[in-house]
Amino acid sequence: MPKTTTTLSCDCGQFHLELIGDPFSASECHCRSCRSAAQRLSILPPAFPIAAGNGGVPYALYRKDRIGFPDGTANLAEFRLSDTAPTRRVLTTCCNTPVFLEFEGGHWVSFFTGLWPESLRPTPQIRTQTGDVPDGVTLDDSLPAGTMTTAGFYARLLGEWIAMGFKSPRITIEEKINA
Repeated sequence: MPKTTTTLSCDCGQFHLELIGDPFSASECHCRSCRSAAQRLSILPPAFPIAAGNGGVPYALYRKDRIGFPDGTANLAEFRLSDTAPTRRVLTTCCNTPVFLEFEGGHWVSFFTGLWPESLRPTPQIRTQTGDVPDGVTLDDSLPAGTMTTAGFYARLLGEWIAMGFKSPRITIEEKINA
């Protein structure tokens, strides 16, 4: 059976991306880095919400060999929490739509699920980095989390990398954004 291609766009429609098949994982990350970046980026006009109500950031993960940028990457800019941060968040320059998070050298991209229309949005299957949840925040038990869940998540990442032949394609983005 052929895999479907999903085309998504930024809020103003000047940027498009294509995703082949379904995400290999959908997660809600609670690490300090994701929460901090979500807070800083969500105030850029027109202020797209990035985090879920509980503070976690929902992502849909795709292998890099399953994504395409038909309009190129000229409308993208990267944001890093610091000059030495190993992760970058990528937004559009036309309308500040949050697009994805990428780890240096990673073979996958974590797309912000706000890119999808709400009715088609990938639903998180797990929670990661819940040890970083701030004091006073209690997460419900609607999603699996914890050590074994995280170990399974990392095993899945490794399996996807093996399926890609241990390749980690680069996504070149020239622009930088401060927030």
